[in-house]
Amino acid sequence: MKNLLNKDNIEIILDYVSDGIQVIDEEGRIIYCNRTVAIFDDINREDAIGKHILDIYPSLKRETSTLLRVLDSGIPMFNVEQTYTNYKGKKITTINSTLPIKFNGKVIGAIEISRNITDVKALSEKVVDLQNKIYGGKTKKRETSNGAKYTFEDIIGRSKEILKVKSIAMKAARFSSPILVYGDTGTGKELLVQAIHNAGSRKNKSFVAQNCAALPSNLLEGILFGTVKGSFTGAENRPGLFEVADGGTLFLDEINSMPLELQAKLLRVLQDGKIRRVGDIKTINVDVRIIAATNIEPISAIEKGMLRKDLYYRLSAVTIYIPDLKDRKEDIPLLTEYFIKKYNKVLYRNVKGVSSEVASIFQCYNWPGNVRELEHVIEGAMNMIDGDIITLDYIPKNLIDYCRNFDEDIEYKNVSLKDALKNLEKKMIKKALEKSGRNISKAASLLGIPRQTLQYKIKKYRL
Repeated sequence: MKNLLNKDNIEIILDYVSDGIQVIDEEGRIIYCNRTVAIFDDINREDAIGKHILDIYPSLKRETSTLLRVLDSGIPMFNVEQTYTNYKGKKITTINSTLPIKFNGKVIGAIEISRNITDVKALSEKVVDLQNKIYGGKTKKRETSNGAKYTFEDIIGRSKEILKVKSIAMKAARFSSPILVYGDTGTGKELLVQAIHNAGSRKNKSFVAQNCAALPSNLLEGILFGTVKGSFTGAENRPGLFEVADGGTLFLDEINSMPLELQAKLLRVLQDGKIRRVGDIKTINVDVRIIAATNIEPISAIEKGMLRKDLYYRLSAVTIYIPDLKDRKEDIPLLTEYFIKKYNKVLYRNVKGVSSEVASIFQCYNWPGNVRELEHVIEGAMNMIDGDIITLDYIPKNLIDYCRNFDEDIEYKNVSLKDALKNLEKKMIKKALEKSGRNISKAASLLGIPRQTLQYKIKKYRL
């Protein structure tokens, strides 16, 4: 059988790998680089093969090249950030994992797998620089936005679940203790955190948010704590988000995605109120309120090794759980009204509401994407609608399909969608009447329809 994993085939495969792969021999000469390396380093592979790596990357030195360091030490390096200038003068930043190649115990070369984060790093640093310009002037009175636009008025709902969330958050806003918020994706964690910031004593100071899952760990550390020139190849003196947020609030979203070693560093900041830039020996005092969020239950995150137990205890001085939309469905009519008003302004529409069939669908659907999904459904419908009422024609098919099959008590298989929705509507009205003690006004509020409409439907269905 022909050998499929011969040298030529392996090189073809490696050319389609998205990460860069480079190999040097024991003299430091390049003996292989894949197409990805050639593209982001802007080099000609034929010209590079056989040349010493420092000839191709003249800004590197033997002490700063991750390949040469591993070649000399024989010890692997993982996820090391390296910034260098290629021979055409372009600055490149990569995250490298480098391994020695050994034969009979002797190091005969090294192989490196690298991920180009140049654009991500540049964008992140621009964001930090911009935030520093906006918030950094401590001697000058700020006349710009603090970075948080939402208040408690923007948290829509009258359910006991959401009223409890707002009550806890309003009390917590008065102080500067750390807060841990948890809730599924789309429940509105950052909206709540911004509202807390704007209700507290730090409301005129900066609000800075960072998603911990959005950046590689090496880059995240520099973005949060800042860097000093010379701490690694290409590093510059740059403040981190802790310094930018000094006096204000730093929101760390998806903190369960932050590497555990970086969580330990965060814990020290919470305990001491001091930071040290990457590569620096000096500490800097910071006065920052930390609010963190997870998209999974914190105890579960601890059990899965995603969240340090000691950090959890320090962050959870106040813990706020935001329930899923499916657990507070009585808020759906208010949210629907709110989003219709919002997109009437954005899209220059004059939509008045949703049909009773759509209202029934909204109540029976389980909303895995939570409030964000509801907003996107309404936004999509209002982009397509011709009239002033959102009907079944304008909502996604998956919502309708779900509601045709969600309840085993109702037989949908041999009836039309219209009849199935009538059955669902009748059942929902019965439940609302039971829950309200047959108080028509309360039942109408639960269903999100006018009192007169409910009275008409009660007569129609003889309830």
